[in-house]
Amino acid sequence: MVNILELYARLILLVLLGFFLARKLPPIFTTRLAQFLFWVGIPITIVSFLRQTDLSGPIWIAPAIAHTATLLGICFAWLLIQGQSFWTNAKPPKKTRGSILLASMVGNTGAIGYPVILTLLGTQYFAWALFYDLLGSLFATFGSGVILATHFGHNSQTKPRFWQTFLINPPLWGFGFGLLFQQVPLPQVIDLSLKGLAWTSLSLSLVLIGMRLSHINYWQNLRWAGISVGIKMLLVPLILSTVLPFLGLTTNTIEVIVLQMAMPPAFSTLVIAENFNLDKDLSVTALALGTLIFLFTLPVWLWLF
Repeated sequence: MVNILELYARLILLVLLGFFLARKLPPIFTTRLAQFLFWVGIPITIVSFLRQTDLSGPIWIAPAIAHTATLLGICFAWLLIQGQSFWTNAKPPKKTRGSILLASMVGNTGAIGYPVILTLLGTQYFAWALFYDLLGSLFATFGSGVILATHFGHNSQTKPRFWQTFLINPPLWGFGFGLLFQQVPLPQVIDLSLKGLAWTSLSLSLVLIGMRLSHINYWQNLRWAGISVGIKMLLVPLILSTVLPFLGLTTNTIEVIVLQMAMPPAFSTLVIAENFNLDKDLSVTALALGTLIFLFTLPVWLWLF
């Protein structure tokens, strides 16, 4: 309970701080903070926490489940779209269908997932969250997500930029360096500095979320956004969580995976929607709605598992 209260205090205060800072600071500040975290902060966080992480056990199950959750989210969203078409003889516009699928498939397993797992379960199980995010969500976003966006959108010329973002990806490189230097001894001062920078970066990530949410001034397609969030944050985790105990996983590792599956839609879905001319309004609404709902669904998942 103490950890949950600490987590809620940190999440709410830091997100609110970012929300109000964005109202006072020029928009370029948000952009610069995002660039710093992407190129410096998050890679350092990954390297630092990997040095404290236990990599034993079948952690490769985590990205496999992440891809399974992605496919399930896409399938359920597609079935609902087809169901509406059958009963009403009407489909959402093509670009809206693309945003519905995106919001149903990938979650914010980094900026929100990392601090949640570290606060509630500590560094011992961080590798499971990390593998789920970098080898699961990242590949799903810039793999399946881009393929879907190319099909449903109208700006396929940006596809090479996304593949470049995927290949030249500092968090992924940080993951590689973290694995390489995990057992390399470092002076205590450097080790402590890395830990301090890591926790600072996680805090700044939550501030950045608040800054981005502050720019949301409209709520459109609330019905479809709610359906996408329900699939992503409730239906898929509930179904797959019934299978996890049969994989020989411990209670804590199951909890990590379920929490990562239950994260709100990723901000990268909005980036894809903007670049491929999908329904940006629906993507924005799904992000805001999912982030708010997460405050209520988190204790439910913790209670269940």
